[in-house]
Amino acid sequence: MKGNGLCSDDTFRRIWLGTAAGRLGSSVASVATPLVALEVLDASAFTISLLMAAAWIPWLLIGLPAGAWVDRRAKRPVMIVSDAVAAVAVVSVPLAAWWNVLTVAHLLIAAVVIGTATVFFQTAWTSYLPAVLDHRQLVPANAFLYGSESAAQVAGPGLAGLLAGAVGAVAGLLVQAGTFVVSAVCLLGVRRPERRTPPTVQPHLRREIVEGGRYVVTDKFLLTLTAHGALSNLWLTGYQALLVVFLVRDVGLTATTVGLLLTLTSLGGVAGAAAAPMLSRRLGTARMLVFCKAGAGPAALLIPLTESGTRAALFVIGNALVVAGVVAGNVVAGSFRQSYVPQHLLSRATTSMQFVNYGTIPLGAIAAGALASVAGTRASLWVMTAAFAVSGLVLVLGPLRGRRDLPAPAWSAQPVEASHPVRTGA
Repeated sequence: MKGNGLCSDDTFRRIWLGTAAGRLGSSVASVATPLVALEVLDASAFTISLLMAAAWIPWLLIGLPAGAWVDRRAKRPVMIVSDAVAAVAVVSVPLAAWWNVLTVAHLLIAAVVIGTATVFFQTAWTSYLPAVLDHRQLVPANAFLYGSESAAQVAGPGLAGLLAGAVGAVAGLLVQAGTFVVSAVCLLGVRRPERRTPPTVQPHLRREIVEGGRYVVTDKFLLTLTAHGALSNLWLTGYQALLVVFLVRDVGLTATTVGLLLTLTSLGGVAGAAAAPMLSRRLGTARMLVFCKAGAGPAALLIPLTESGTRAALFVIGNALVVAGVVAGNVVAGSFRQSYVPQHLLSRATTSMQFVNYGTIPLGAIAAGALASVAGTRASLWVMTAAFAVSGLVLVLGPLRGRRDLPAPAWSAQPVEASHPVRTGA
């Protein structure tokens, strides 16, 4: 099975369809959820930021043990159960709204449950690709998946805006629930067994967590990517938590227009994912990663300049460049991690990185909301985007400086043969 034959591979097609469906639902919900809070509950900017923080809190609470736990198990069943749990949590919100019993507490609890399901799904998914695909397919596979994710981000906000204008923002959440069901059905149809390395010692949860964290901390490349991810996510999420409130209340746009603008900015993600393999070949993976991720920061400074009318274009340009740089960099960084880290450590090392990376997201959302409550939404956006603009210095000044390519793995990247397969349904 060759890298350029991904689209004809049934396993990858099902993974792609399931992932694309889930990403579309999340994209719709990213606009629909704050609109529900604004329209149904008349929520403040701080409440909106709390909703985003609640979705990411599980990474701090269970991220590390989840990685060790997932490393011991077949990944596909974990992903299917995660989809089912998330779908039930999402459906509860429109039902409560239609029965006039929806509260901020309900939205927060639903966000935590969905975030918990996402921890397990994302942790399993990261290790699932190298367990069912050849290592040489990881860059094209990730480029394809990130491109599909960006395409979903293009369609999602616009769809959420249209639904909000036609039948109300609450209906947009039903789309998200349906996409979780589609994702689970697609994964149920995968028949290829996963490759797994056999355990060499009796499992011990705490020891396994420490082993994954130590691997990241002692590797200068993984540690640099982790540090940059944590710092940039702190500020990136801070301003993103305020975007819908800013566009609706400060700029004065309608829900449909907000959806349209976010759709246009998401085109940057499609372009970034499509360009990632070509840029990697021409610039080298290390140079491309630094260029895209560090270069995305200054573009965010256009966002607080947004006004109604023609100056709304500043939001589209700035946010599109940010999304393009982040997505292109994520394609290379994700593929590097999947091929660089030994497979038996991959889930643990990934969640160790994500524990730090994603752990700053709720902090950024809460900080932005608190600052907006005191100084106003636009002033908070200026602080967050300015800090995001300089976060790329971690990569510019780090161990990637002067390198053309990211390092090759020191371990053998050849897959473990099927003497220890995890079969479908195991």
